[in-house]
Amino acid sequence: MAGLRALAALLCLLLPPGRAAAPEEEAGVLVLRADSFERALAEHRYLLVEFYAPWCGHCKALAPEYEKAAAKLKAEGSEIRLAKVDATEEAELAQQFGVRGYPTIKFFRNGDKAAPKEYTAGREADDIVSWLKKRTGPAAAALSDAAAAEALVESSDVVVIGFFKDSASEAAKEFLLAAEAVDDIPFGISSSADVFTKYELSKDGVVLFKKFDEGRNNFEGDLTKDNLLNFIKSNSLPLVIEFTEQTAPKIFGGEIKTHILLFLPKSVSDYQEKLDNFKSAAGNFKGKILFIFIDSDHSDNQRILEFFGLKKEECPAVRLITLEEEMTKYKPDSDDLTADKIREFCNKFLEGKIKPHLMSQDLPDDWDKQPVKVLVGKNFEEVAFDENKNVFVEFYAPWCGHCKQLAPIWDKLGETYRDHENIVIAKMDSTANEVEAVKIHSFPTLKFFPAGSGRNVIDYNGERTLEGFKKFLESGGQDGAAADDDLEDLETDEETDLEEGDDEEQKMQKDEL
Repeated sequence: MAGLRALAALLCLLLPPGRAAAPEEEAGVLVLRADSFERALAEHRYLLVEFYAPWCGHCKALAPEYEKAAAKLKAEGSEIRLAKVDATEEAELAQQFGVRGYPTIKFFRNGDKAAPKEYTAGREADDIVSWLKKRTGPAAAALSDAAAAEALVESSDVVVIGFFKDSASEAAKEFLLAAEAVDDIPFGISSSADVFTKYELSKDGVVLFKKFDEGRNNFEGDLTKDNLLNFIKSNSLPLVIEFTEQTAPKIFGGEIKTHILLFLPKSVSDYQEKLDNFKSAAGNFKGKILFIFIDSDHSDNQRILEFFGLKKEECPAVRLITLEEEMTKYKPDSDDLTADKIREFCNKFLEGKIKPHLMSQDLPDDWDKQPVKVLVGKNFEEVAFDENKNVFVEFYAPWCGHCKQLAPIWDKLGETYRDHENIVIAKMDSTANEVEAVKIHSFPTLKFFPAGSGRNVIDYNGERTLEGFKKFLESGGQDGAAADDDLEDLETDEETDLEEGDDEEQKMQKDEL
């Protein structure tokens, strides 16, 4: 099969463009295959291509927005086209363009295949259209009259317009620099008196228009690129934003790295009251803390609840997380979800008066009865940092495919050292337990805690075989230890090739990308 695909790709390259297969079209989106990819690049100056998998949840969520973006561009008479490639069927195309997760979206300009640009903006139609227009046209559209300005304001949920009587002024130049730096928001610039009058400006200025909250924000202060970017970042998201597939890139890609989350089932009778309380508190922390609500009833959000150690029956609930180099979670002392209590919680956090919340399961009665000892947050310190023991720990997730593959080998390792006087083999479910001494970023993560008083931790990066583990332990944690520059995300590094198998767990892992 791979040979036939290679032959098809070669014929596509050798045959003149007129004989290459014409791309099919679905809902305004070109459907590309190996035999039509080259022709699409040749015929369309600007081409955005989504590499997807039919089973991928993120791809399914993107599909209606992607089609909406294609329809919007087509209605405007744009020369930009959107296309898609089923990467599970066109594996060689996926490999050619470095596709390792789904969806992967790349932008091709003038048929150049050497360095397509990765799409990095949001997953709503407006985000896609704005990003593409920034890549193919001026950073800010010239608005010659009030009708043009009104059309731009209506075109998107968020729009930024610069009002400059002299479009060559230093302030206007700073505005254009800011416009070039923002991918997912359309910008306009005008020196028209009619436009100034329509939007009630008597002097130069910048206004952010939005279809939520206050409706508009007028920039105040020294008009520089950096100040404008800070102004836009602070005002372009709603005070309270719902977490969805489409809003996730905006939430995680923004500058605000402290998030407070309200887990609120939309089915509860006082849903609107609780959401209003949350929104009332949000205004006090604009630009400092991002307020997010999550429908805890929605099946797509169950993994998030699990990450925070929450069950559906415990919601409504509030948690706070910082997304700096290390993710740290915080839990309020009270279950009271009034605006005053939420403000109090946020103020205490900003003042550094709240300790991180570390999850822990209850300690099983038989935690030390099996060859592989079971660790939870409550007994981790006592076992891992026992000065008389060398402790080798697997930090795993119950849903992780790599962890399931490792399990029988880890059990054999435990059996091998079951009666050893100072070597302990252990495991900890890191989706339900957290410890201050160790931060886990991927699964499985293997760490060795050697005997002694130094509280040393050695990362394992050798072969995941019984022999590899035994060599590591017999060498005192030397043979197979990770170098300082080797500590990368193992889940990404060990991504299964896209062509291999249809194992459901592998599919789920790729989908998580």
